Amino acid sequence: MALFEGHTEPGSFSNRLNTILGGQNVSSDQVNDSGAPDGAGGLAGILNTGHDRPYRFSFYSNALSATIHAKSLSELPAEGQSPVPGTGDAKGSSDQTHKLGAQKSTSAVSTVPADSDVTTWWLDIQNPTEEEMKMLGKARCPLVFSIHPLTTEDILMEETREKIELFRNYYLVCFRSFDQDLYSPTHLEPLNMYIIVFREGTLSFHFRSTPHPQNVRRRIKQLKDYISVTSDWISYALIDDITDAFGPLIQSIEYEVDSIDELVLILKETTEQSDMLRRIGTCRKKVMGLLRLMGNKADVVKGLAKRCNENWRVAPTSDIGLYLSDIQDHLITMTQNLNHYEKILSRSHSNYLAQISIEMTDANNQINDVLSKLTALGTILIPMNLVTGLWGMNVHVPGQDITEGYVWFGAIIAALVAFAIIGGYSTYKFMVNR
Repeated sequence: MALFEGHTEPGSFSNRLNTILGGQNVSSDQVNDSGAPDGAGGLAGILNTGHDRPYRFSFYSNALSATIHAKSLSELPAEGQSPVPGTGDAKGSSDQTHKLGAQKSTSAVSTVPADSDVTTWWLDIQNPTEEEMKMLGKARCPLVFSIHPLTTEDILMEETREKIELFRNYYLVCFRSFDQDLYSPTHLEPLNMYIIVFREGTLSFHFRSTPHPQNVRRRIKQLKDYISVTSDWISYALIDDITDAFGPLIQSIEYEVDSIDELVLILKETTEQSDMLRRIGTCRKKVMGLLRLMGNKADVVKGLAKRCNENWRVAPTSDIGLYLSDIQDHLITMTQNLNHYEKILSRSHSNYLAQISIEMTDANNQINDVLSKLTALGTILIPMNLVTGLWGMNVHVPGQDITEGYVWFGAIIAALVAFAIIGGYSTYKFMVNR
């Protein structure tokens, strides 16, 4: 069942949806066991995703008092039917369908005037299937959205390039966000948002859960007394919310970069240095990931703002261009900040490696100094050992037959000490003059 509040009928979007569902309204007694409307036939498996699935469809209209969340297209209310299932009246829906079809074909040529009282709808779809995209883009019927096959292909193939494209009756905006769940294994991974903007409403598609549609609906609720909610404003609000999502993350990166830049040259402990290298690597990974996400966002928004001055019927209205220019300024500023942080991290990384190199050089110098001292000591002791080794227990030692006094012993010791002094002085002079 759909989640809803209020009893006001939706706008012309319901006529399109009514056509998709087979040209007849759906009430509670027209839904079969599978959740699809009677007469839909093979569409039952397409329209209904099962009661154990999450709500993938969110329908907003400024003629409704609240947003309707549904698991399938069949749960959204049709024209002449109350949002409360089972209370609508299906009588005359076919006549209304043909009349609105004629009106739509006429309005396809003329320009729709900007009126704050015009009903604007917005359908947000999460993880659309190929069958649902084919049904929504069915070009034979004038009441269906007539989405171009290239647009359908981009959405189904999850086109990652950010762009704006103008078609005969709508324009498409591809804008990338990221997974904002800190506890998700896909945190900071790209999330594509596709926005199809008609004059009377907006379609948005994404393939993972994201808070942007909910944030925009909350913003509309807060500002509905001060703004005119149009399809262009909804697309602008989605782009603005995606842009704002980068702000806290870039701010946290700024604090981390400042901390790394201050500590990289004063850490002495080995554990602190290894932790610093990890921090630099992690922070650079985040910066590079955000730079990849930012990509050509500023160019896309700039192109969208330029379309505001063109005489296209589906181009954004001129008042939205001011808001888009503000978003462009924010995007350029954030991109420049990220490039600046990358330069600081690169310098910090170089400083860290230079510090490690200096410390390794100092350690090598200390080792060389110790080895030099050991070599000098060995130069003295080895000849002495050689001299004393000539007189083993089987060799006659001079003076061993003298039983009184230590003249010979003292003479031998004095000779060895003199040799050590002369050898040590000679080694010192040699090392000093080297």
